[in-house]
Amino acid sequence: MAHTNHLKIVSVGGGNGLSTLLRGLKRYVRSSEGDVELTAVVTVTDDGGSSGRLRRDFDVLPPGDIRNCMVALSGDENLFGRLFQYRFLAGRGLKGHSFGNLFLTAMTHLTGDFSTAVKLASEVLAVEGRIFPSTSANVALEATLADGRKVVGESRISRSKTPIERVDLRPHRAMPLSETLEAIAQADLITLGPGSLFTSVIPNLLVQGIPEAIAASPAMKVYFVNLMWQPGETTNFRASDHVAALLRHSGRQKKPMVDVCVVNTRSISRRALQPYRVRDAQPVENDIDMLRRMGLKVVEADLLRMIGRLPGDKIRHDPGATAAVAIELAREARRRRNAPVRKRGLS
Repeated sequence: MAHTNHLKIVSVGGGNGLSTLLRGLKRYVRSSEGDVELTAVVTVTDDGGSSGRLRRDFDVLPPGDIRNCMVALSGDENLFGRLFQYRFLAGRGLKGHSFGNLFLTAMTHLTGDFSTAVKLASEVLAVEGRIFPSTSANVALEATLADGRKVVGESRISRSKTPIERVDLRPHRAMPLSETLEAIAQADLITLGPGSLFTSVIPNLLVQGIPEAIAASPAMKVYFVNLMWQPGETTNFRASDHVAALLRHSGRQKKPMVDVCVVNTRSISRRALQPYRVRDAQPVENDIDMLRRMGLKVVEADLLRMIGRLPGDKIRHDPGATAAVAIELAREARRRRNAPVRKRGLS
């Protein structure tokens, strides 16, 4: 990667949370300033739905999370993005599959390599950035629950109502792409989340070398705290519990894995919370004093987005507001890297 004056952001995660952040960051990549270089590192442990079927039938890495990120960064999200997200509603063998998943599977078989397939598909979609799977290994996620039981498979873990003690990859020694490590080393900002803690964010940190690379990077490391509990996965988790889980799964690192925590300040209406309460989901408590005692800088911002106005509306991070915080932190990180040594460090 050639050195440029662009702000370099590496976003790590998966699921809807990562694609939401990427959709917001795309605006800065495409702006007339052109000052942002974006890399997404995406989990590959999904084993449910269309992705799971394609894994079992064709022995490929799960394309779903990658596809969502590609669409989020697509130069023409209205045309090719809609095509890649198109899901077949009928047809033996086709029902439930999205076109983008099938495209990535076919491209993988043509090229013999999933990462190459992602790169070529990204060119078709005119993706504003680079997207890498966290590993090219065909890995499964295994959770150890609070009662000692072990559950294998992301979809089964997500359905479990028993608290999670730990997650691991099978096989253990999954290796990252060299391009991922290079991007992390050169980053100004590394973002973790938002997204499912144990099934979207942490799996990336279980890949050999990724937590070490993040800790060693001069980048500012930022965790975007989720808005809501995920039933079973993070029930009763405060913001500090999310961070503690990230650190616990990252091993002992000589340098910090997280410098900054970003939390939402906007209250959520009782009406919007009603369907979540039925599923025993509540807003995450932002225990800011504890986060600061953990040595973290805390950024508070209105990050909330409500999709629609009817009962059953989803509570989501707003792409624009979330990306604006990330860009400001990236600029702050760049200023501090360029400052004399005695002026560096988080306030």
